[in-house]
Amino acid sequence: MRRTSASLVAGALVAALAWASGPSSPAIALDPSTGVADLNQDINQILSDSRLTIARAGVVVKSAQTGEELYATDAGKLLTPASNTKLFTSAAAAETLGLDYRFPTTVLNTGRKVGSVLTGDLVLRGTGDPTMLAGDYDALAAKVAAAGIKVVTGRLVADDTWFDSQRLGNDWSWDDETAYYAAPISALTASPDRDYDAGSVIVAVAADGDKVKVSTTPETGYLKIVNRATVGAQTDVLIERQHGTRTVVITGTVAGPYQEWVAVDDPTAYVSSLFRTSLTRHGVKVLGPSDVGAAPSGAKELARHESMTLGELLVPFMKLSNNIHAEILTKAMGRKVANQGSWSAGLKVSTDFAKANGVQVINMRDGSGLSRRDGFSPGSIVQLLSAVRSKPWYDTWYQSLPIAGNPDRFVGGTLRSRMRNTPAANNVHAKTGSLTGVTSLSGYVTSADGEPLIFAIMLNQYLSGSPKDIEDKIAVRLAQFSRTAAAGDVSRLRAGSPEQAGDLECSWLKPVEC
Repeated sequence: MRRTSASLVAGALVAALAWASGPSSPAIALDPSTGVADLNQDINQILSDSRLTIARAGVVVKSAQTGEELYATDAGKLLTPASNTKLFTSAAAAETLGLDYRFPTTVLNTGRKVGSVLTGDLVLRGTGDPTMLAGDYDALAAKVAAAGIKVVTGRLVADDTWFDSQRLGNDWSWDDETAYYAAPISALTASPDRDYDAGSVIVAVAADGDKVKVSTTPETGYLKIVNRATVGAQTDVLIERQHGTRTVVITGTVAGPYQEWVAVDDPTAYVSSLFRTSLTRHGVKVLGPSDVGAAPSGAKELARHESMTLGELLVPFMKLSNNIHAEILTKAMGRKVANQGSWSAGLKVSTDFAKANGVQVINMRDGSGLSRRDGFSPGSIVQLLSAVRSKPWYDTWYQSLPIAGNPDRFVGGTLRSRMRNTPAANNVHAKTGSLTGVTSLSGYVTSADGEPLIFAIMLNQYLSGSPKDIEDKIAVRLAQFSRTAAAGDVSRLRAGSPEQAGDLECSWLKPVEC
């Protein structure tokens, strides 16, 4: 974890000591009559911003140490959380699946081996591993070849029955259908990179003489590429998969390299294509067609790959706000608790977990926050953040939250460019959330006195550009909070937030980085 100055190191040390002590840490001797009134006045001033005149704003701040509510406005109102939903999904997954949980992907056979010939079908069975790369499927194919198999007389069967067949969330917008952050959910999927953007392919273009060259990562013949782009003086290109098809149409002009992450239409069929190609590469010929179905109960395992642990997966999931990880974990929880890999079963697990931990106002429609029908109150978010501090998995989960102003992509995450050079830098651990007209920031911060605070900021229904700087000003003010000293003129608070492209999470705007 990098630090940019001695003051940041000192601040981070204070924060770490405060949070490591957990809810049982000794009380700090403070004068409660001083400082809180100034904090309330300053937050009210920040929220008086004209951009919020017609909007809805809910903010709650609580002392993690004493349980005292230091500030609240519209604490119980139901607001759209966007990716703050992932706080609930990730916490429920840590509790339900455990930090050591892994996703296995296996290859099975349904017949018997005679020499180098395998009679019957070859089955590829998945359980939702979002970290599977093309190279991992290739390694499984190599293991099949290493078992001495050269010919499979039957079919190549893709078994994705660990999850149900519903690929998209009920409330997801139709025009997000080809976007990688709304990729279809399947128990068999593949990622093109180590951000683990499951269910998508990177489509790249570059000028090659007077022609536009197109390539994909991974290399695949699954997509049908229609290249209508031309070489031009500047890059102004659109790479888009046509709705409900495998066809990617490329239009516009290309001057230099450019790439887009494109969701595939059917992750199971895509993975089946990757695996068949790998089998062929390793000298294994499958005579039958590719099919989809459940492996019979008597199928024997030939090869296995296991994912990283959930504790490790929390880092790319939460730091980069990966929607697909959230939905896969939701279905995985449903499968474990109710033997149903469905949204309805998984969301019940998350909701039951939240309610068991004192959360009252909650409406979960998906695991990621992409649905605009998701609803939480700021008070409910703070209640969850407070309750999980006593969990045995809390430290790992807490470290998976984005850290303000830290430039390391897998440390700062979606907060890596925000609140730099302020008391909040390397102090605030919080989850971002953004949709058009929605932004939220909820998490933890250590005050100037070393007091651990919990906060939730939810801004909805604004018509301006994204007011993330308002969130940052509040978070910085909390980092400056002292019960015995005023922080000074709120107008001089330095939020350190660059302009964001539109209203989506910066991690949703690949290839633009946070």
